[in-house]
Amino acid sequence: MKMNRLTTWIVIAMVLGVAVGYACNTMAGSAEAAKEIAGYFAVLTDIFLRMIKMIIAPLVFATLVAGLANMGDSRTVGRIGSRAVLWFVGASLLSLMIGLTVANLLQPGATLGVALPEVGAATDLKTGALNLKNFITQVFPKSIVESMANNAILQILVFAVFFGLALGNLHNQTARSLVGTMDDIVHVMLKVTDYVMRVAPVGVFAAVAGAITTQGLGMLAVFGKFMLCFYAALAVLWAVLIFAGYVVLGREVFRLLKLVRNPMLLGFSTASSESAYPKLMEQLEKFGIKNRVTGFVLPLGYSFNLDGSMIYTSFAALFIAQAYGIEMSLASQITMLLVLMVSSKGIAGVPRSALVVVAAVLPMFGLPEAGVLLILGIDHFLDMGRTVTNVLGNAIATAVVAKWEGAIDPVAPELAEAEDALPAPEDMLPQPA
Repeated sequence: MKMNRLTTWIVIAMVLGVAVGYACNTMAGSAEAAKEIAGYFAVLTDIFLRMIKMIIAPLVFATLVAGLANMGDSRTVGRIGSRAVLWFVGASLLSLMIGLTVANLLQPGATLGVALPEVGAATDLKTGALNLKNFITQVFPKSIVESMANNAILQILVFAVFFGLALGNLHNQTARSLVGTMDDIVHVMLKVTDYVMRVAPVGVFAAVAGAITTQGLGMLAVFGKFMLCFYAALAVLWAVLIFAGYVVLGREVFRLLKLVRNPMLLGFSTASSESAYPKLMEQLEKFGIKNRVTGFVLPLGYSFNLDGSMIYTSFAALFIAQAYGIEMSLASQITMLLVLMVSSKGIAGVPRSALVVVAAVLPMFGLPEAGVLLILGIDHFLDMGRTVTNVLGNAIATAVVAKWEGAIDPVAPELAEAEDALPAPEDMLPQPA
């Protein structure tokens, strides 16, 4: 598989980030100095992520409104939504089960060989943000302006559903003109996405360099077994998701994987699902999925279909139990799986969401909440795996629902294989006169 230009630049940026981060960590002399150096890298990362975030709200709103207005009736919305939720629930259960199974088989917490945090140690994670009352209330916006300012995707989705359906039921010229304007906004925002992606390698370099500067490579060695076991679990989940996609999409699933490799790599290197969202939407359009399906299922998936986060919560909870030598019966593990299944549906928008879920659920089963301190140091590297899996899961989910809806159109080869608007690495070198 030939990598295109954006992929090449991102890989180069990741390698340089590791090298520069290691050099900075080695020469820093102290943890405080390393943290200060990493702060300068964080400036570049924050700028890139801010530019990504400025795209998301108008892109989600315009795409969803345009798609729903063209659907014409609420029954279609209900059918697409129910099919999407059915897939999300199945994928979440599979993710949790794989996490528990692999953790039981590989025993990553046994013979850890490091000092364990005191049982009563504070984690500083806001587990109070994770409750059913807050989640249900926060789904509904009190101000669409505030929702857009905070990039609250689920709130934007709720308002856009009402707005799009209302617009679709108005049959005057003004309404048709407004629908056309929304379609134009989508294309403009995708062009803006192309411009922002030109600085993606800079953001990737800074994110990787900053993480390595503060953590160093030594931390990876200490928790190497845990990380290898977790990524093995992710590999199993990937295989299951791709097989499930193959059952519905056939060999087209491999074309989908080829198209979404850029947003997946971007999500992995920045550990941010948001950074991959605009590019993922664009690539799904190249796959042939109609905007009315992408615009509805993808933002819904970003709130409810976090397969990478799901597998992490069950895997990490069992790892902590093993590290503290606490035996959990099969019945307790199954109960914990069901609790995680329900609890995790409120994690969208919560800082360190997967860790918050784990910290909130541990005390229910007699496990020390302080156990999450064991993995805080390497959480960034775990988050990279969680994020790329979330992106893959949502790409496959959107394609599957579109297939069920008959909403995948043939795409011209030149569009599907279009290169990203970035210069090739060799074109950046000085040319002879």
